[in-house]
Amino acid sequence: MIMNKLFTPVQVGGYTLSNRLVMAPMTRSRAQYDGTPGELAAEYYAQRATVGLIIAEGTQPSDDGQGYLMTPGIYTDAHVAGWRKITTAVHNQGGHIFIQLMHAGRMSHPDNTPHHRQGVAPSSIAPATLMFTVKGMQDIPEPRALSTEEVRQTMADFRFAARRAIEAGADGVEIHGANAYLIQQFLAPSANTRTDEYGGSIENRARFALEVAAAVAEEIGADRTAIRLSPGITIWGIDEGEEGPALYRYLVAELNKLGLAYLHIMEQGNEPLLKEIRERWAQTLIVNRPGQPREKMGSDVQSGLAELEAYGQMVLANPDFVERLKSNAPMNEADRNTFFGGSAQGYTDYPVLNAI
Repeated sequence: MIMNKLFTPVQVGGYTLSNRLVMAPMTRSRAQYDGTPGELAAEYYAQRATVGLIIAEGTQPSDDGQGYLMTPGIYTDAHVAGWRKITTAVHNQGGHIFIQLMHAGRMSHPDNTPHHRQGVAPSSIAPATLMFTVKGMQDIPEPRALSTEEVRQTMADFRFAARRAIEAGADGVEIHGANAYLIQQFLAPSANTRTDEYGGSIENRARFALEVAAAVAEEIGADRTAIRLSPGITIWGIDEGEEGPALYRYLVAELNKLGLAYLHIMEQGNEPLLKEIRERWAQTLIVNRPGQPREKMGSDVQSGLAELEAYGQMVLANPDFVERLKSNAPMNEADRNTFFGGSAQGYTDYPVLNAI
């Protein structure tokens, strides 16, 4: 059975995980308005602590990093106190948790943030898409291009947020370099037309990602630092162009030199590129294949392509995801209507096997 190896221990950074299953980061929009995690968040994550590693939802490293309504932050004392409840609850269940640092960049709307400022990005190019706000669906406005000095300040924000995450008890942080958010906006020519050292060539467009990763690793240790990438994704105006595969071959090889805890890949269907990434990455690799059918779970670990596999909606809907896999029990279906915002419904009330 190909999934048997999923239940074996694995080393990630300085930690020995009990299995090779990862809870993927998923925005739930249940934080307080100031970015402090919501009251039910500790229960939500602790319920799912039997996976080897929880990667918590995208968490803004600064005021300007927020994109969506009611998402958590990790840069104020209140944020730290809120996250400490979560990390303590997960650790009490024997689990491990990394907080994902997510700067939304241009994927933001002033109505969604307490400071109501224009979003920031590599260049003043709107993503040409809608976003849910307190006033309903609205066009995302054109962002303001970061100055070179502001780019460096944003790196400092990531560094500071990483330190605060460790203060909150997190086992590490995952830098969100995927899914059309700020770091990937720097990677993509469709979003980055800069003429300074952060735009133009492959090396320049990769510079921000590399410098953020290096800064965070220096601050909290490479063994507690990770990054997520989504090569070839084309959502929300992101297009990495013909140079995309070459950019990722360069970026992953340079990231590999930092000795990070893991690389998390959102697989987009380019299997040859994924294999090239594996060849260039000497540390732990997590592969996330959205929509992966149950009968193929464990295949990437079994083949040696990845050390761990990440799953999203199945873990969201099944607090006892690991036990259901082991026993071949049926899975709860995720309720999409409760994904974003709301109460305990569709958040902490999914049934477990022994309660059915």
